[in-house]
Amino acid sequence: MTHVVIVTDRPTFEAAWTPLLTQAGVGVEVVHPERCASAMTHGRPLLIDGGAAAYDEDELLAHAALARALSIAVGVVLPQTLYAGIEELLDDVCSMRVARSDEEVPRIIASLARAGASARARFEYLTVSPRGEALLGVAGDGSAMLLPRPVHADDDGGEVLSITIAEDARTAELELASGAKLELAASLLVPARMEGTPSSSGQIAAATQELALSSIDGTKLGARVRELRLAAGLTQAELARRTGIHRPNIARVEAGRHTPSLETLARLAAAIGVPTASVLDVSGPVGSPQSTTQSGGPAQS
Repeated sequence: MTHVVIVTDRPTFEAAWTPLLTQAGVGVEVVHPERCASAMTHGRPLLIDGGAAAYDEDELLAHAALARALSIAVGVVLPQTLYAGIEELLDDVCSMRVARSDEEVPRIIASLARAGASARARFEYLTVSPRGEALLGVAGDGSAMLLPRPVHADDDGGEVLSITIAEDARTAELELASGAKLELAASLLVPARMEGTPSSSGQIAAATQELALSSIDGTKLGARVRELRLAAGLTQAELARRTGIHRPNIARVEAGRHTPSLETLARLAAAIGVPTASVLDVSGPVGSPQSTTQSGGPAQS
């Protein structure tokens, strides 16, 4: 079971969110903001009350950023009248898990529920990196990791002919040009670290995600998102409604002014109704991704 740590000093916040998370099958632990840093544990997402009296703008951003640096999924619930100066930065740090209204509550809960350790050990997407020297995997919580080759004792480094993700998404089979077939466990996507011990794994995960997207031109990526959105007959406003990503942020992505995380791309792709591979394939026509990757299930938003 995924456990979410609620960080608040307001009984009303705890009373509002605890039953919602419980109904979603999520375990809950409540801690005071002063204990937030020490309560950060790998595999236990955080939900931070931005209206807590203990937080000012700097403290809120610092704790959200620390969670991200430790590869801990974090969501923030913002009062509508506070923190306007850091809203866009919080969106980036929290991978768009920022709620500003009651309508966004289901999205935040679903995202945090997927972000537990069990979700990480699932292949949502697996392909050969655009740079060719590694495999690129996306876990069930949207986190991404480069898997340098050889990825298996029998990996000869040859051309990958096909990648098939198992129905339960816990394993994937690679077929090489040599005829070799390799079975990979999705646990490869979980950074190696001691439970609850700060380490460099968060920095490594962030660096690999940045590396994975660095080979894709931001302008072409934005144009691809816009192309797919228009082909689906969606406006930016409708895409914003479906994803919970604010329309100005979608406009920034489509204009090539911001390169989103792979998790955000997965949410956009799911809302448009295409595989994540279609968004990443900036050179292919709409609806014709070049990747041979197969998914174990539909993409989640």
